[in-house]
Amino acid sequence: MVTAAKYKPNVEVVFDTEKLAQRGLEIFIADAEKAIKAKDAFYVAISGGHTPKRFFELLGSTPEAKALPWDKIHLFWVDERYVPPDSQWSNYKLAADTFLNKVPIQEENIHGIPTGYSDFKVAAQHYEETLRIVFDLKENQIPEFDLIVLGMGVEGHTGSLFPNSFAPFDTENLVCVVYVLDEKLNRITLTHPVLCAASHLAVLVSGEEKADILKKVLTNEPDEVRYPIHALWPILNKIIWLVDSDAAKLL
Repeated sequence: MVTAAKYKPNVEVVFDTEKLAQRGLEIFIADAEKAIKAKDAFYVAISGGHTPKRFFELLGSTPEAKALPWDKIHLFWVDERYVPPDSQWSNYKLAADTFLNKVPIQEENIHGIPTGYSDFKVAAQHYEETLRIVFDLKENQIPEFDLIVLGMGVEGHTGSLFPNSFAPFDTENLVCVVYVLDEKLNRITLTHPVLCAASHLAVLVSGEEKADILKKVLTNEPDEVRYPIHALWPILNKIIWLVDSDAAKLL
């Protein structure tokens, strides 16, 4: 169990999804510029879902974003459904359609989660090996992303750390497989130690359907069994919650 949080959630309420996307873009650009100035590289992991779509579109269309030194940006995914990269359910496809094909990022800097292996565990191992190579990790080291962009599901999950699965409790691996009832939607996800090691995290929450779970997550005592996103409570000081007014209406 996660102990009582030392910090309070840093919640920023914005008017609508457009404002949420604009703030997400501002954070991405600021963190990229900061990291590149400090170490000549920016390591970022993104999520899928409906909420970040407009943010991704802005990444691919605004002059400030397109002017970033994309050759110094390494892009990873927090999680992925085990579907082909051209599937409508693919988080990679969402990024490709909205911004990847519109910015000058090098192909070797795009680190998608592989979904072409017949064995899910082999795919997870390959993604973990990619992390170890790109971050030049020694044994037992955890990668430190400069920014991880997350969402939150209606049952309190983030990434693919679902309630009633082993994934929220996997502390041995950097990457794990998440088996669900529908085989088409099995997932691969970064584990919560990787999320917690990031320098900065942004959790994007939008829509009236998220209002109830957002209130529960932000007001209940930490319980990562019931709400896996509570695994992040020890690092609340590194997280900004970007919430639109519909999702925030019960706060």
